[in-house]
Amino acid sequence: MFRYIAIAWDETQTVAAAAARRLGRDWQGRAGWEAALLRPGLQVFTTGATPGVNEVTRLQSADGVVLGRLFRRHEPHPPIASGMTLDSEEAASILQSGGRTLVNDFWGRYVAFLPAASGSSCVLRDPSGALPCFRLRHNGVSVIFSWLEDALGMLAGAAPPRVSWDALTAQLLRGTVTGRETTLDGVLHVLPGEVFDLHLDEPTLLWNAVDIARFPSESHASDAAQLLRSTVRTCASAWASCYETLLLRLSGGVDSSILLSCLDPGNTQATVICLNYYSPGADSDERLYARQSAARVGRDLLERERDAAYRIEQVLQIARMADPVPYIGWMNSGTDARLASAYAAPAMFTGAGGDALFFEIPMWWPAADYLQIRGLDAGFAAAALDAARLGKVSFWQAIAQAAQERVRPKLAARVPRGYAGLLSEDIQHEALDWQRFIHPAFGEANDLPIGKYTQTVALMHPIGYYDPFEQDSAPELVNPLLSQPLIELCLRLPTYVLTHGGQGRALARQAFAPDLPPQIIQRRTKGGMESHIKAVLQANLDLVRSLLLDGELCRRGLLDRAKVETLLSGRPTVLPGPISQIHAVAAIEAWLSRWPR
Repeated sequence: MFRYIAIAWDETQTVAAAAARRLGRDWQGRAGWEAALLRPGLQVFTTGATPGVNEVTRLQSADGVVLGRLFRRHEPHPPIASGMTLDSEEAASILQSGGRTLVNDFWGRYVAFLPAASGSSCVLRDPSGALPCFRLRHNGVSVIFSWLEDALGMLAGAAPPRVSWDALTAQLLRGTVTGRETTLDGVLHVLPGEVFDLHLDEPTLLWNAVDIARFPSESHASDAAQLLRSTVRTCASAWASCYETLLLRLSGGVDSSILLSCLDPGNTQATVICLNYYSPGADSDERLYARQSAARVGRDLLERERDAAYRIEQVLQIARMADPVPYIGWMNSGTDARLASAYAAPAMFTGAGGDALFFEIPMWWPAADYLQIRGLDAGFAAAALDAARLGKVSFWQAIAQAAQERVRPKLAARVPRGYAGLLSEDIQHEALDWQRFIHPAFGEANDLPIGKYTQTVALMHPIGYYDPFEQDSAPELVNPLLSQPLIELCLRLPTYVLTHGGQGRALARQAFAPDLPPQIIQRRTKGGMESHIKAVLQANLDLVRSLLLDGELCRRGLLDRAKVETLLSGRPTVLPGPISQIHAVAAIEAWLSRWPR
């Protein structure tokens, strides 16, 4: 797998410079690693680079380097496995603009190391955040890395980071947090679209999703549908151009079927092999839809049953990560890796991100968004009717709630609730400095309409890139729907345009109606895994009970021990406690076991 690690230091600090050079000398001799950039005060190393997939693109005079995969905005159809060569004018513009040219004229999956205005160096993470970027400080040296195990290896002998209990508490209360802090003390994110000066320790957002969402497009639904279709197809074909063969996780839902339609033989040279996972249960077997979608495009479909005997002990041995890993999403990773090897397919494409991108949120919010953006004009009644259908409320309720939201917004309703059903009363009243744990752009985001606010929050936390279970043997994870051009387009499209017609993903359904089987376009249900994850919990009940009842979360009073004990007793209970939340806190407890108490 492609990874990078870099060390940066102030040349005037003698002790730090000596420590950095020692770290650099040790790393240069490590098997499989190559120096991507060596300059005073900065050394960058990579492993796993592949032409056309993840590359090392050096800028003129070796003043900077871009790691990963770049696409030009004006080059929608690059040939298969083509490498990126920047001409001298492009390289100069990237350097002189401090990275703004990368954000404005390119897109992809990248991290760039560039000269900073301060005379030192800076690191820029692409706006999609597809490639991880963390930073920490050690003896005056900045270490920037994509994979925590590499940083721990570089700093072998140093005390490992400790758990940040404030950050973990914030995560329990509100679910995934979007700020710079991870749940390890001193290990910080470089945010998507952020450039960080490694000498001044100063971050600057070059790309801000909130600012993009603040200026809605006035496109008519039919024009927006055409633009959406062309943008999705461009992003999908660009990513497919990186691979000769790829796997596509095809659930049979709208998002994965849209993605597959963009990867038909006429739109990509890559061989695409579809993969569907199924299990017993009312909503867990979508093979009928997957077969229809694969047949429509003419692609092969592999069908594999989910493993109800999955052993959660595996989570206790995964790679150490900066945040807890919700293992539910990785339970098929072993099968993914075996199939990727068998079919020589180095990448796994998914339709992840579509819920937020295309707005599959069954609420009346688009009516409130319309009222805030356009006011009480002739189109409001139609927007309110669509919103009522979407949110399953009456027409008059949609109007009343939209009016109330316009006059007196319920800002508290915008705060996610995390794992509230399992938490102790004490933690639910915990006083935390919430500004530490939210994205800095959200300090002034409350002027966004409620629907657009919620969509923007959901699109600002990148999906994990590395497989902590299979690691090097896993296929590379590619989520084309979360490409920068597509994120920007859907942030600009008002929610009442995205749901025009009163249905989740309405605009996306309209845009791809000619390409998908009618049964998928008309689907009103969404597949799930509730029966499967319940079976997994039952098969691992003793381990999960031990993990939680004897674990740190209960010991520190973060979980309601009596409630957890009742939920895991195996007896019927009326207590609310979604199975997915039990798995989530079990994953947190497993993660905690890897770090110093």
